[in-house]
Parts: sequence; C-alpha cells; structure tokens
Amino acid sequence: MKQSKLFGKTLREDPKDEISANAKLLERGGFVYKTMAGVYDYLPLGWRVLEKIKSIIREEMNTIGGQEVLLTTLQPKERWEKTARWKELGEEVMYQFKDHSGREIGLAATHEEPLAEIALHSIHSYKDLPLFIYQMQTKFRDELRAKSGLIRGRELLMKDLYSFHEGEEDFRRFYFGTVDKAYKKVFQRCGLDAYVTEAAGGSFTKEHTHEYQVFSEAGEDLIFYCSQCRFAQNKEISSLQVGEKCPKCRGEIQSSKSIEVGNIFPLGTKYSKPLGLFYSDEKGNKELVTMGSYGIGISRLMGTIVEVHHDEKGIIWPEEVAPFKVHLLELKSSQAAVKSFAEKLYQDLLAKKAEILYDDRSDKTAGEKFADSDLIGIPWRIVVSEKTLEKKMVEVKRRDLTKVEFLPPAKLFKKFNV
Repeated sequence: MKQSKLFGKTLREDPKDEISANAKLLERGGFVYKTMAGVYDYLPLGWRVLEKIKSIIREEMNTIGGQEVLLTTLQPKERWEKTARWKELGEEVMYQFKDHSGREIGLAATHEEPLAEIALHSIHSYKDLPLFIYQMQTKFRDELRAKSGLIRGRELLMKDLYSFHEGEEDFRRFYFGTVDKAYKKVFQRCGLDAYVTEAAGGSFTKEHTHEYQVFSEAGEDLIFYCSQCRFAQNKEISSLQVGEKCPKCRGEIQSSKSIEVGNIFPLGTKYSKPLGLFYSDEKGNKELVTMGSYGIGISRLMGTIVEVHHDEKGIIWPEEVAPFKVHLLELKSSQAAVKSFAEKLYQDLLAKKAEILYDDRSDKTAGEKFADSDLIGIPWRIVVSEKTLEKKMVEVKRRDLTKVEFLPPAKLFKKFNV
C-alpha cells in the first residue's frame, strides 16, 4: 500500500477531550474516526488491525471445534420475554424501539436467547452434543459511561461463543479445560498478559464467572491478584486486601486497575429451560441442555493493545496484529535514483507477499515521515535515502528498539521471512 493513497491521515495534535492513550493515538494515527462518544468508524489501518485480531480468534475457535455463524442484530421482544430479560436488559444496556408497524424490537447486546431458540431445530438427542457455535458481530449497548476510546463503546465488535452440553460435567471440561486454554492463546498472540479473574455473573448467571483482565491504568476494574500463582478476584466480589496471604498459595495479594478483554459464563439451564431446549439421552429420557457463554471484545482488545503497547511517540503494535509488518520510508531527495531504488524495493517486497506500507509522499519532510512512522507503530521500518544509496544498503529499525542496522536489500527477504 502506498501511503500517498491511504485513506485516513495522521494528525499532529491530540483530539480534544480525550484522556486515554488508545483514543488519542488511534485517532491521531488515522486508524479510527470518532462519530460520537463510544461510536467509531474504522479506517483502512484500523480495519486491518481488527481483521488480524479476528483471524487469531477464528483460528483458535475453529481449533476447539467452534462453528462460525452470523446472527441477526434486530430482535423481537417476544423472544426475550421468555427469559424475563426484555425488561432487565432494557433498563441496563439494550436499545429498544418500535418499528413502523408498532412492533417492539431490540438491538441485541448478547445472543443467548436467539441461539438457544435456533438450537431447538438442531439439538434433539445426546448424539447432537456437545455443540460449539460462535460469531463475530457488532453489538449495541446503551452505555451511560461510553468513554476511554475503544475500551467502553456503544457500538462494538465482539466474538461470542455458545456451548451446548449433556450435563454439568461435560460443560466443566470444556469451560475450564478447553476454552480457557484457547482464550489464553488468543491474548498471548495479541501481545497481552491476561489474568483469569473470578467475578460476578450480572444478568447472565447467578454463579461466579471468569474475566480475563489485563493490567492497565486505563482500566475501569480493580482486581486483587497473586503474581505467584496468578489467582485473581474482581473487587466487586472480593473480600481480599492488599498485603494479605493468597488463599491458594500463601503468596502476597496485590491490586491493580485492569481492562476486561474477555469473559466466560456458566449458564446452566437458565436459557434452555424457558426456551424448551431439551435433548433425549441414551435411555430416551428428556433432559435440559446445559449451556455456556464466552465473549471477547474484539474492538476493546484493539484499544487494550494500544494501552499496553505504546510510548511517547506513538503505538508499538505486536507483530501478529500490526496493520503492516514493514514501513518503507523514501526520504525526499533531488536524486531520482533514490525514488527508483525505493520503488523497486517496494515492488520486490510486494512480489514476495510482504505486508508493506510505502511512504512515497513527496510533500513530507524526513522528520514528518519519521514522526508518522513512530505514531502508526508498524513493527519494522526501512529507510531509503541518499545516505543509504551511497552504501548500497537500507536502514532497518524495529519500532520498539533504538538500534539501527544497515543491510543490503537482498537480506531483507530472509529477515522478514518472505
């Protein structure tokens, strides 16, 4: 991609009224455009990051046997009245309105009820279980405190997985043994260290649930944790205090603000019972299906990555989620050979399927290009200039390091594994 053609330009100043790093840097870097509080448009750079995150999640969900679907956002009132959540969610987060015919409709903030209803047509016997269905879809939530950029939004991209089981034992194996491991892989691949944290169930379940929390001063949660055994509890349910002994390993309890990037909920039969979701066991007896629900905030994950990986100059994307792997800078020169050299290098890297953003802009100074490169935060920077041309080399630098090295172009292919 040539930067001169890129839709979405960098900004020199921080946007007004923004406090969080992700809100400032993603807007300044041309990743997103803010329509209003909690509602963002994703520009090409931002969309590429989201697609990278989605690809990681999709790979891990498919690995554990998940089947991907796309469910409707528009939801009829009648479906949600079966579980008594129409009124409850309407008072909390669900957008609800009447269409032109007068029918009451809601915008889905979650999909337990819809998928349980759909499953009535697929789950009949124990042979149909277990079943794991997931989607990546835009959710709408009427947040009173929409703030902190992508951390708390009214319109957000989410991955939600729902599991269906014969009973509690099979559910527990999947919940703790399978999904937990998959979630940890997702967050590790995104460059995040997430603590599995005990928490309250809210409107989803009366049982304790588990959140995946990442330490950050931009977070709205406070967790008590043990770094020795990684036991953690959300302050909302915890009686722990800083300095106490960990109830698991006797290590010392500490506390930190954090961002919730994922959660898993044991649902039991809360949704299968009112919706009539039964299966026939091996003896032909009718039994209620046991369910679980598992979420990852994809857009929130993007904001969290920026909160964790940035410096005073801009974003530092982990390589697996970066919009491009390489940022090629052609520094302005009176020598036509510099432009010719940079253009050839760009085409050669493209031919090798390298993900590359080429700053070919002729109206920008070297300083402006370096500043934009640091702001956008692509993992590797290659510079072509009169100085490098004289050496028949290119300048190579990793975004998170100060060290600069000079390499012949031929060695770049091996360095970037292309």
